[in-house]
Amino acid sequence: MGKVLEHHSKQLIGEQGVPVPRHWVVTAGEAAESVFREHFQGKGAVLKALVPVGKRGKAGAVKFAFSAEEAKAAAKELLSMTVRHFPVEQVLMEERIDIQEEWYVSITIDKNKQLPVIIASTDGGVEVEDLVRDKPDQVSMMYVDPFRGLQPYQSKQMWSGLGLSGSVLNQATGILCKLYAMFIQYDAYILEINPLVLTKDGKVMAAASVLGIDDAAMYRHPELNGKVEAGTERSWRPLTELEKQMMAVNDADYRGTARYTEMDGGDIGFMCGGGGGSLLSFDALVKYGGRPANYSETGGNPSEEKVHALTKGILSKPGVKGLFVAHNITNNTQIDVMARGIVKAVKELRIDPAVFPIVVREAGVNDAEGKRIFEAIGITYFGDEVTIEQAAQKMMERMKEVYHGNFN
Repeated sequence: MGKVLEHHSKQLIGEQGVPVPRHWVVTAGEAAESVFREHFQGKGAVLKALVPVGKRGKAGAVKFAFSAEEAKAAAKELLSMTVRHFPVEQVLMEERIDIQEEWYVSITIDKNKQLPVIIASTDGGVEVEDLVRDKPDQVSMMYVDPFRGLQPYQSKQMWSGLGLSGSVLNQATGILCKLYAMFIQYDAYILEINPLVLTKDGKVMAAASVLGIDDAAMYRHPELNGKVEAGTERSWRPLTELEKQMMAVNDADYRGTARYTEMDGGDIGFMCGGGGGSLLSFDALVKYGGRPANYSETGGNPSEEKVHALTKGILSKPGVKGLFVAHNITNNTQIDVMARGIVKAVKELRIDPAVFPIVVREAGVNDAEGKRIFEAIGITYFGDEVTIEQAAQKMMERMKEVYHGNFN
C-alpha cells in the first residue's frame, strides 16, 4: 500500500471538481518567502511538512504565516525537521481559509464486510478515533454496494441526517459523490478529508486530505507514477534504496512474493517464509547469537527469477557474511525452484559456501531435487528431519567455524 503526498492528493481531488485551497510546494525558505509575496500578501498562508504520515499538527509540522518573513522562517524550520522518522524535504504552502465549520468524511474498505464504507461527521478537525469514542451520535456510517456505486440520494440522506440543508447540503452531496468516484477510479484503500470545511462565504472545500493507493494496482494507473509513495503504509521510516529495488523485484512478477526489510547493521542475510514460521526463524537466529541484516519473506510459489533477484539483493548489503534460508514445510512453493534461484545468485556473486556460511532448511514440494541442487555447490541443506530452531543453531555454528567468532 502506498500513501500519496498531500499536494498530489489535492491535485487529484481538484481534478474531480472538488474545491481545494490554492497551493504551492517549496523546498527552501527563500522560495516560501517569494511564493508568499506573490500569492498570499494580506491573506496569510498555512505551511505543512510533506511527509507520508498523519498527525502532523501534533508533531508541530503545520505552521501559519502572516508575512513573507514568517513564511520563510516557518519553511526553514519545517525543512529542518524529521517527522516520525521521515525527513522533511518539501513544504506545502496553502492559502489560509476563513472557516465557519469543520466536518469529517472518509472512505475506506471494511475488511470484514469486504465493502466500501463511508464515515462522515459535522464535527471534524479532530482525530476520528476521538470522534467515534466521544461523540458517536454525531458520526454517520454507510456501506456502499460496489456494483451500484454511491447514488446521489444516498449521499444526500447521509448529510441531511447530520443536519445539513439548503445550498450547503447540495454542495456536500455532490462532493461526496465525486470523492467516492475518485476512490474507486484510483483503487484507493483510504481517502480522508479532515477537515472538509464550510467557509464563511458558504463554500464547501477539502481543506486537508489523506489518500492511500493499493500499489498492487499501479499497473492500471500510469498517470500516478511518481505520485504514490509505494510501500509507505507498512513502513515506519523512508524506504532504503535496497528496499526500493526489492519492491521493484516483487512488483515485476506476479508469481509469489518477495518482501524485503533492511535492518540496522547485521551480518547474516535472512530469507524465510511460512507465516509464523518466518518469525520463529528470525527469533531462533537471534536466540543463538545471530544478527540478521534484513527480514525477508518469500512464498506463494515465486519464480526462479524472483528468488534469484531477491537473493542477490539480500547478499548485496554491505557487511553480510552469511545466508540463512528457512521455510516451514511448504505446500505450494517448489523447493527446486527456490534452490535454482538461490544457487544462481550465489554463483553470479562468486560466493564460495566453504568460506561464506549458507544454511538452508527447506521441506516440501520437490525437496529431494532441491537438496541435490543445493548440495552440488556445497550449501548446507536440511529437510524436515531438522527443526527451524535446530537449523538456526547450525547456522551460528557455521558462522563461528568460518569466522572464529569474529563476525558480530
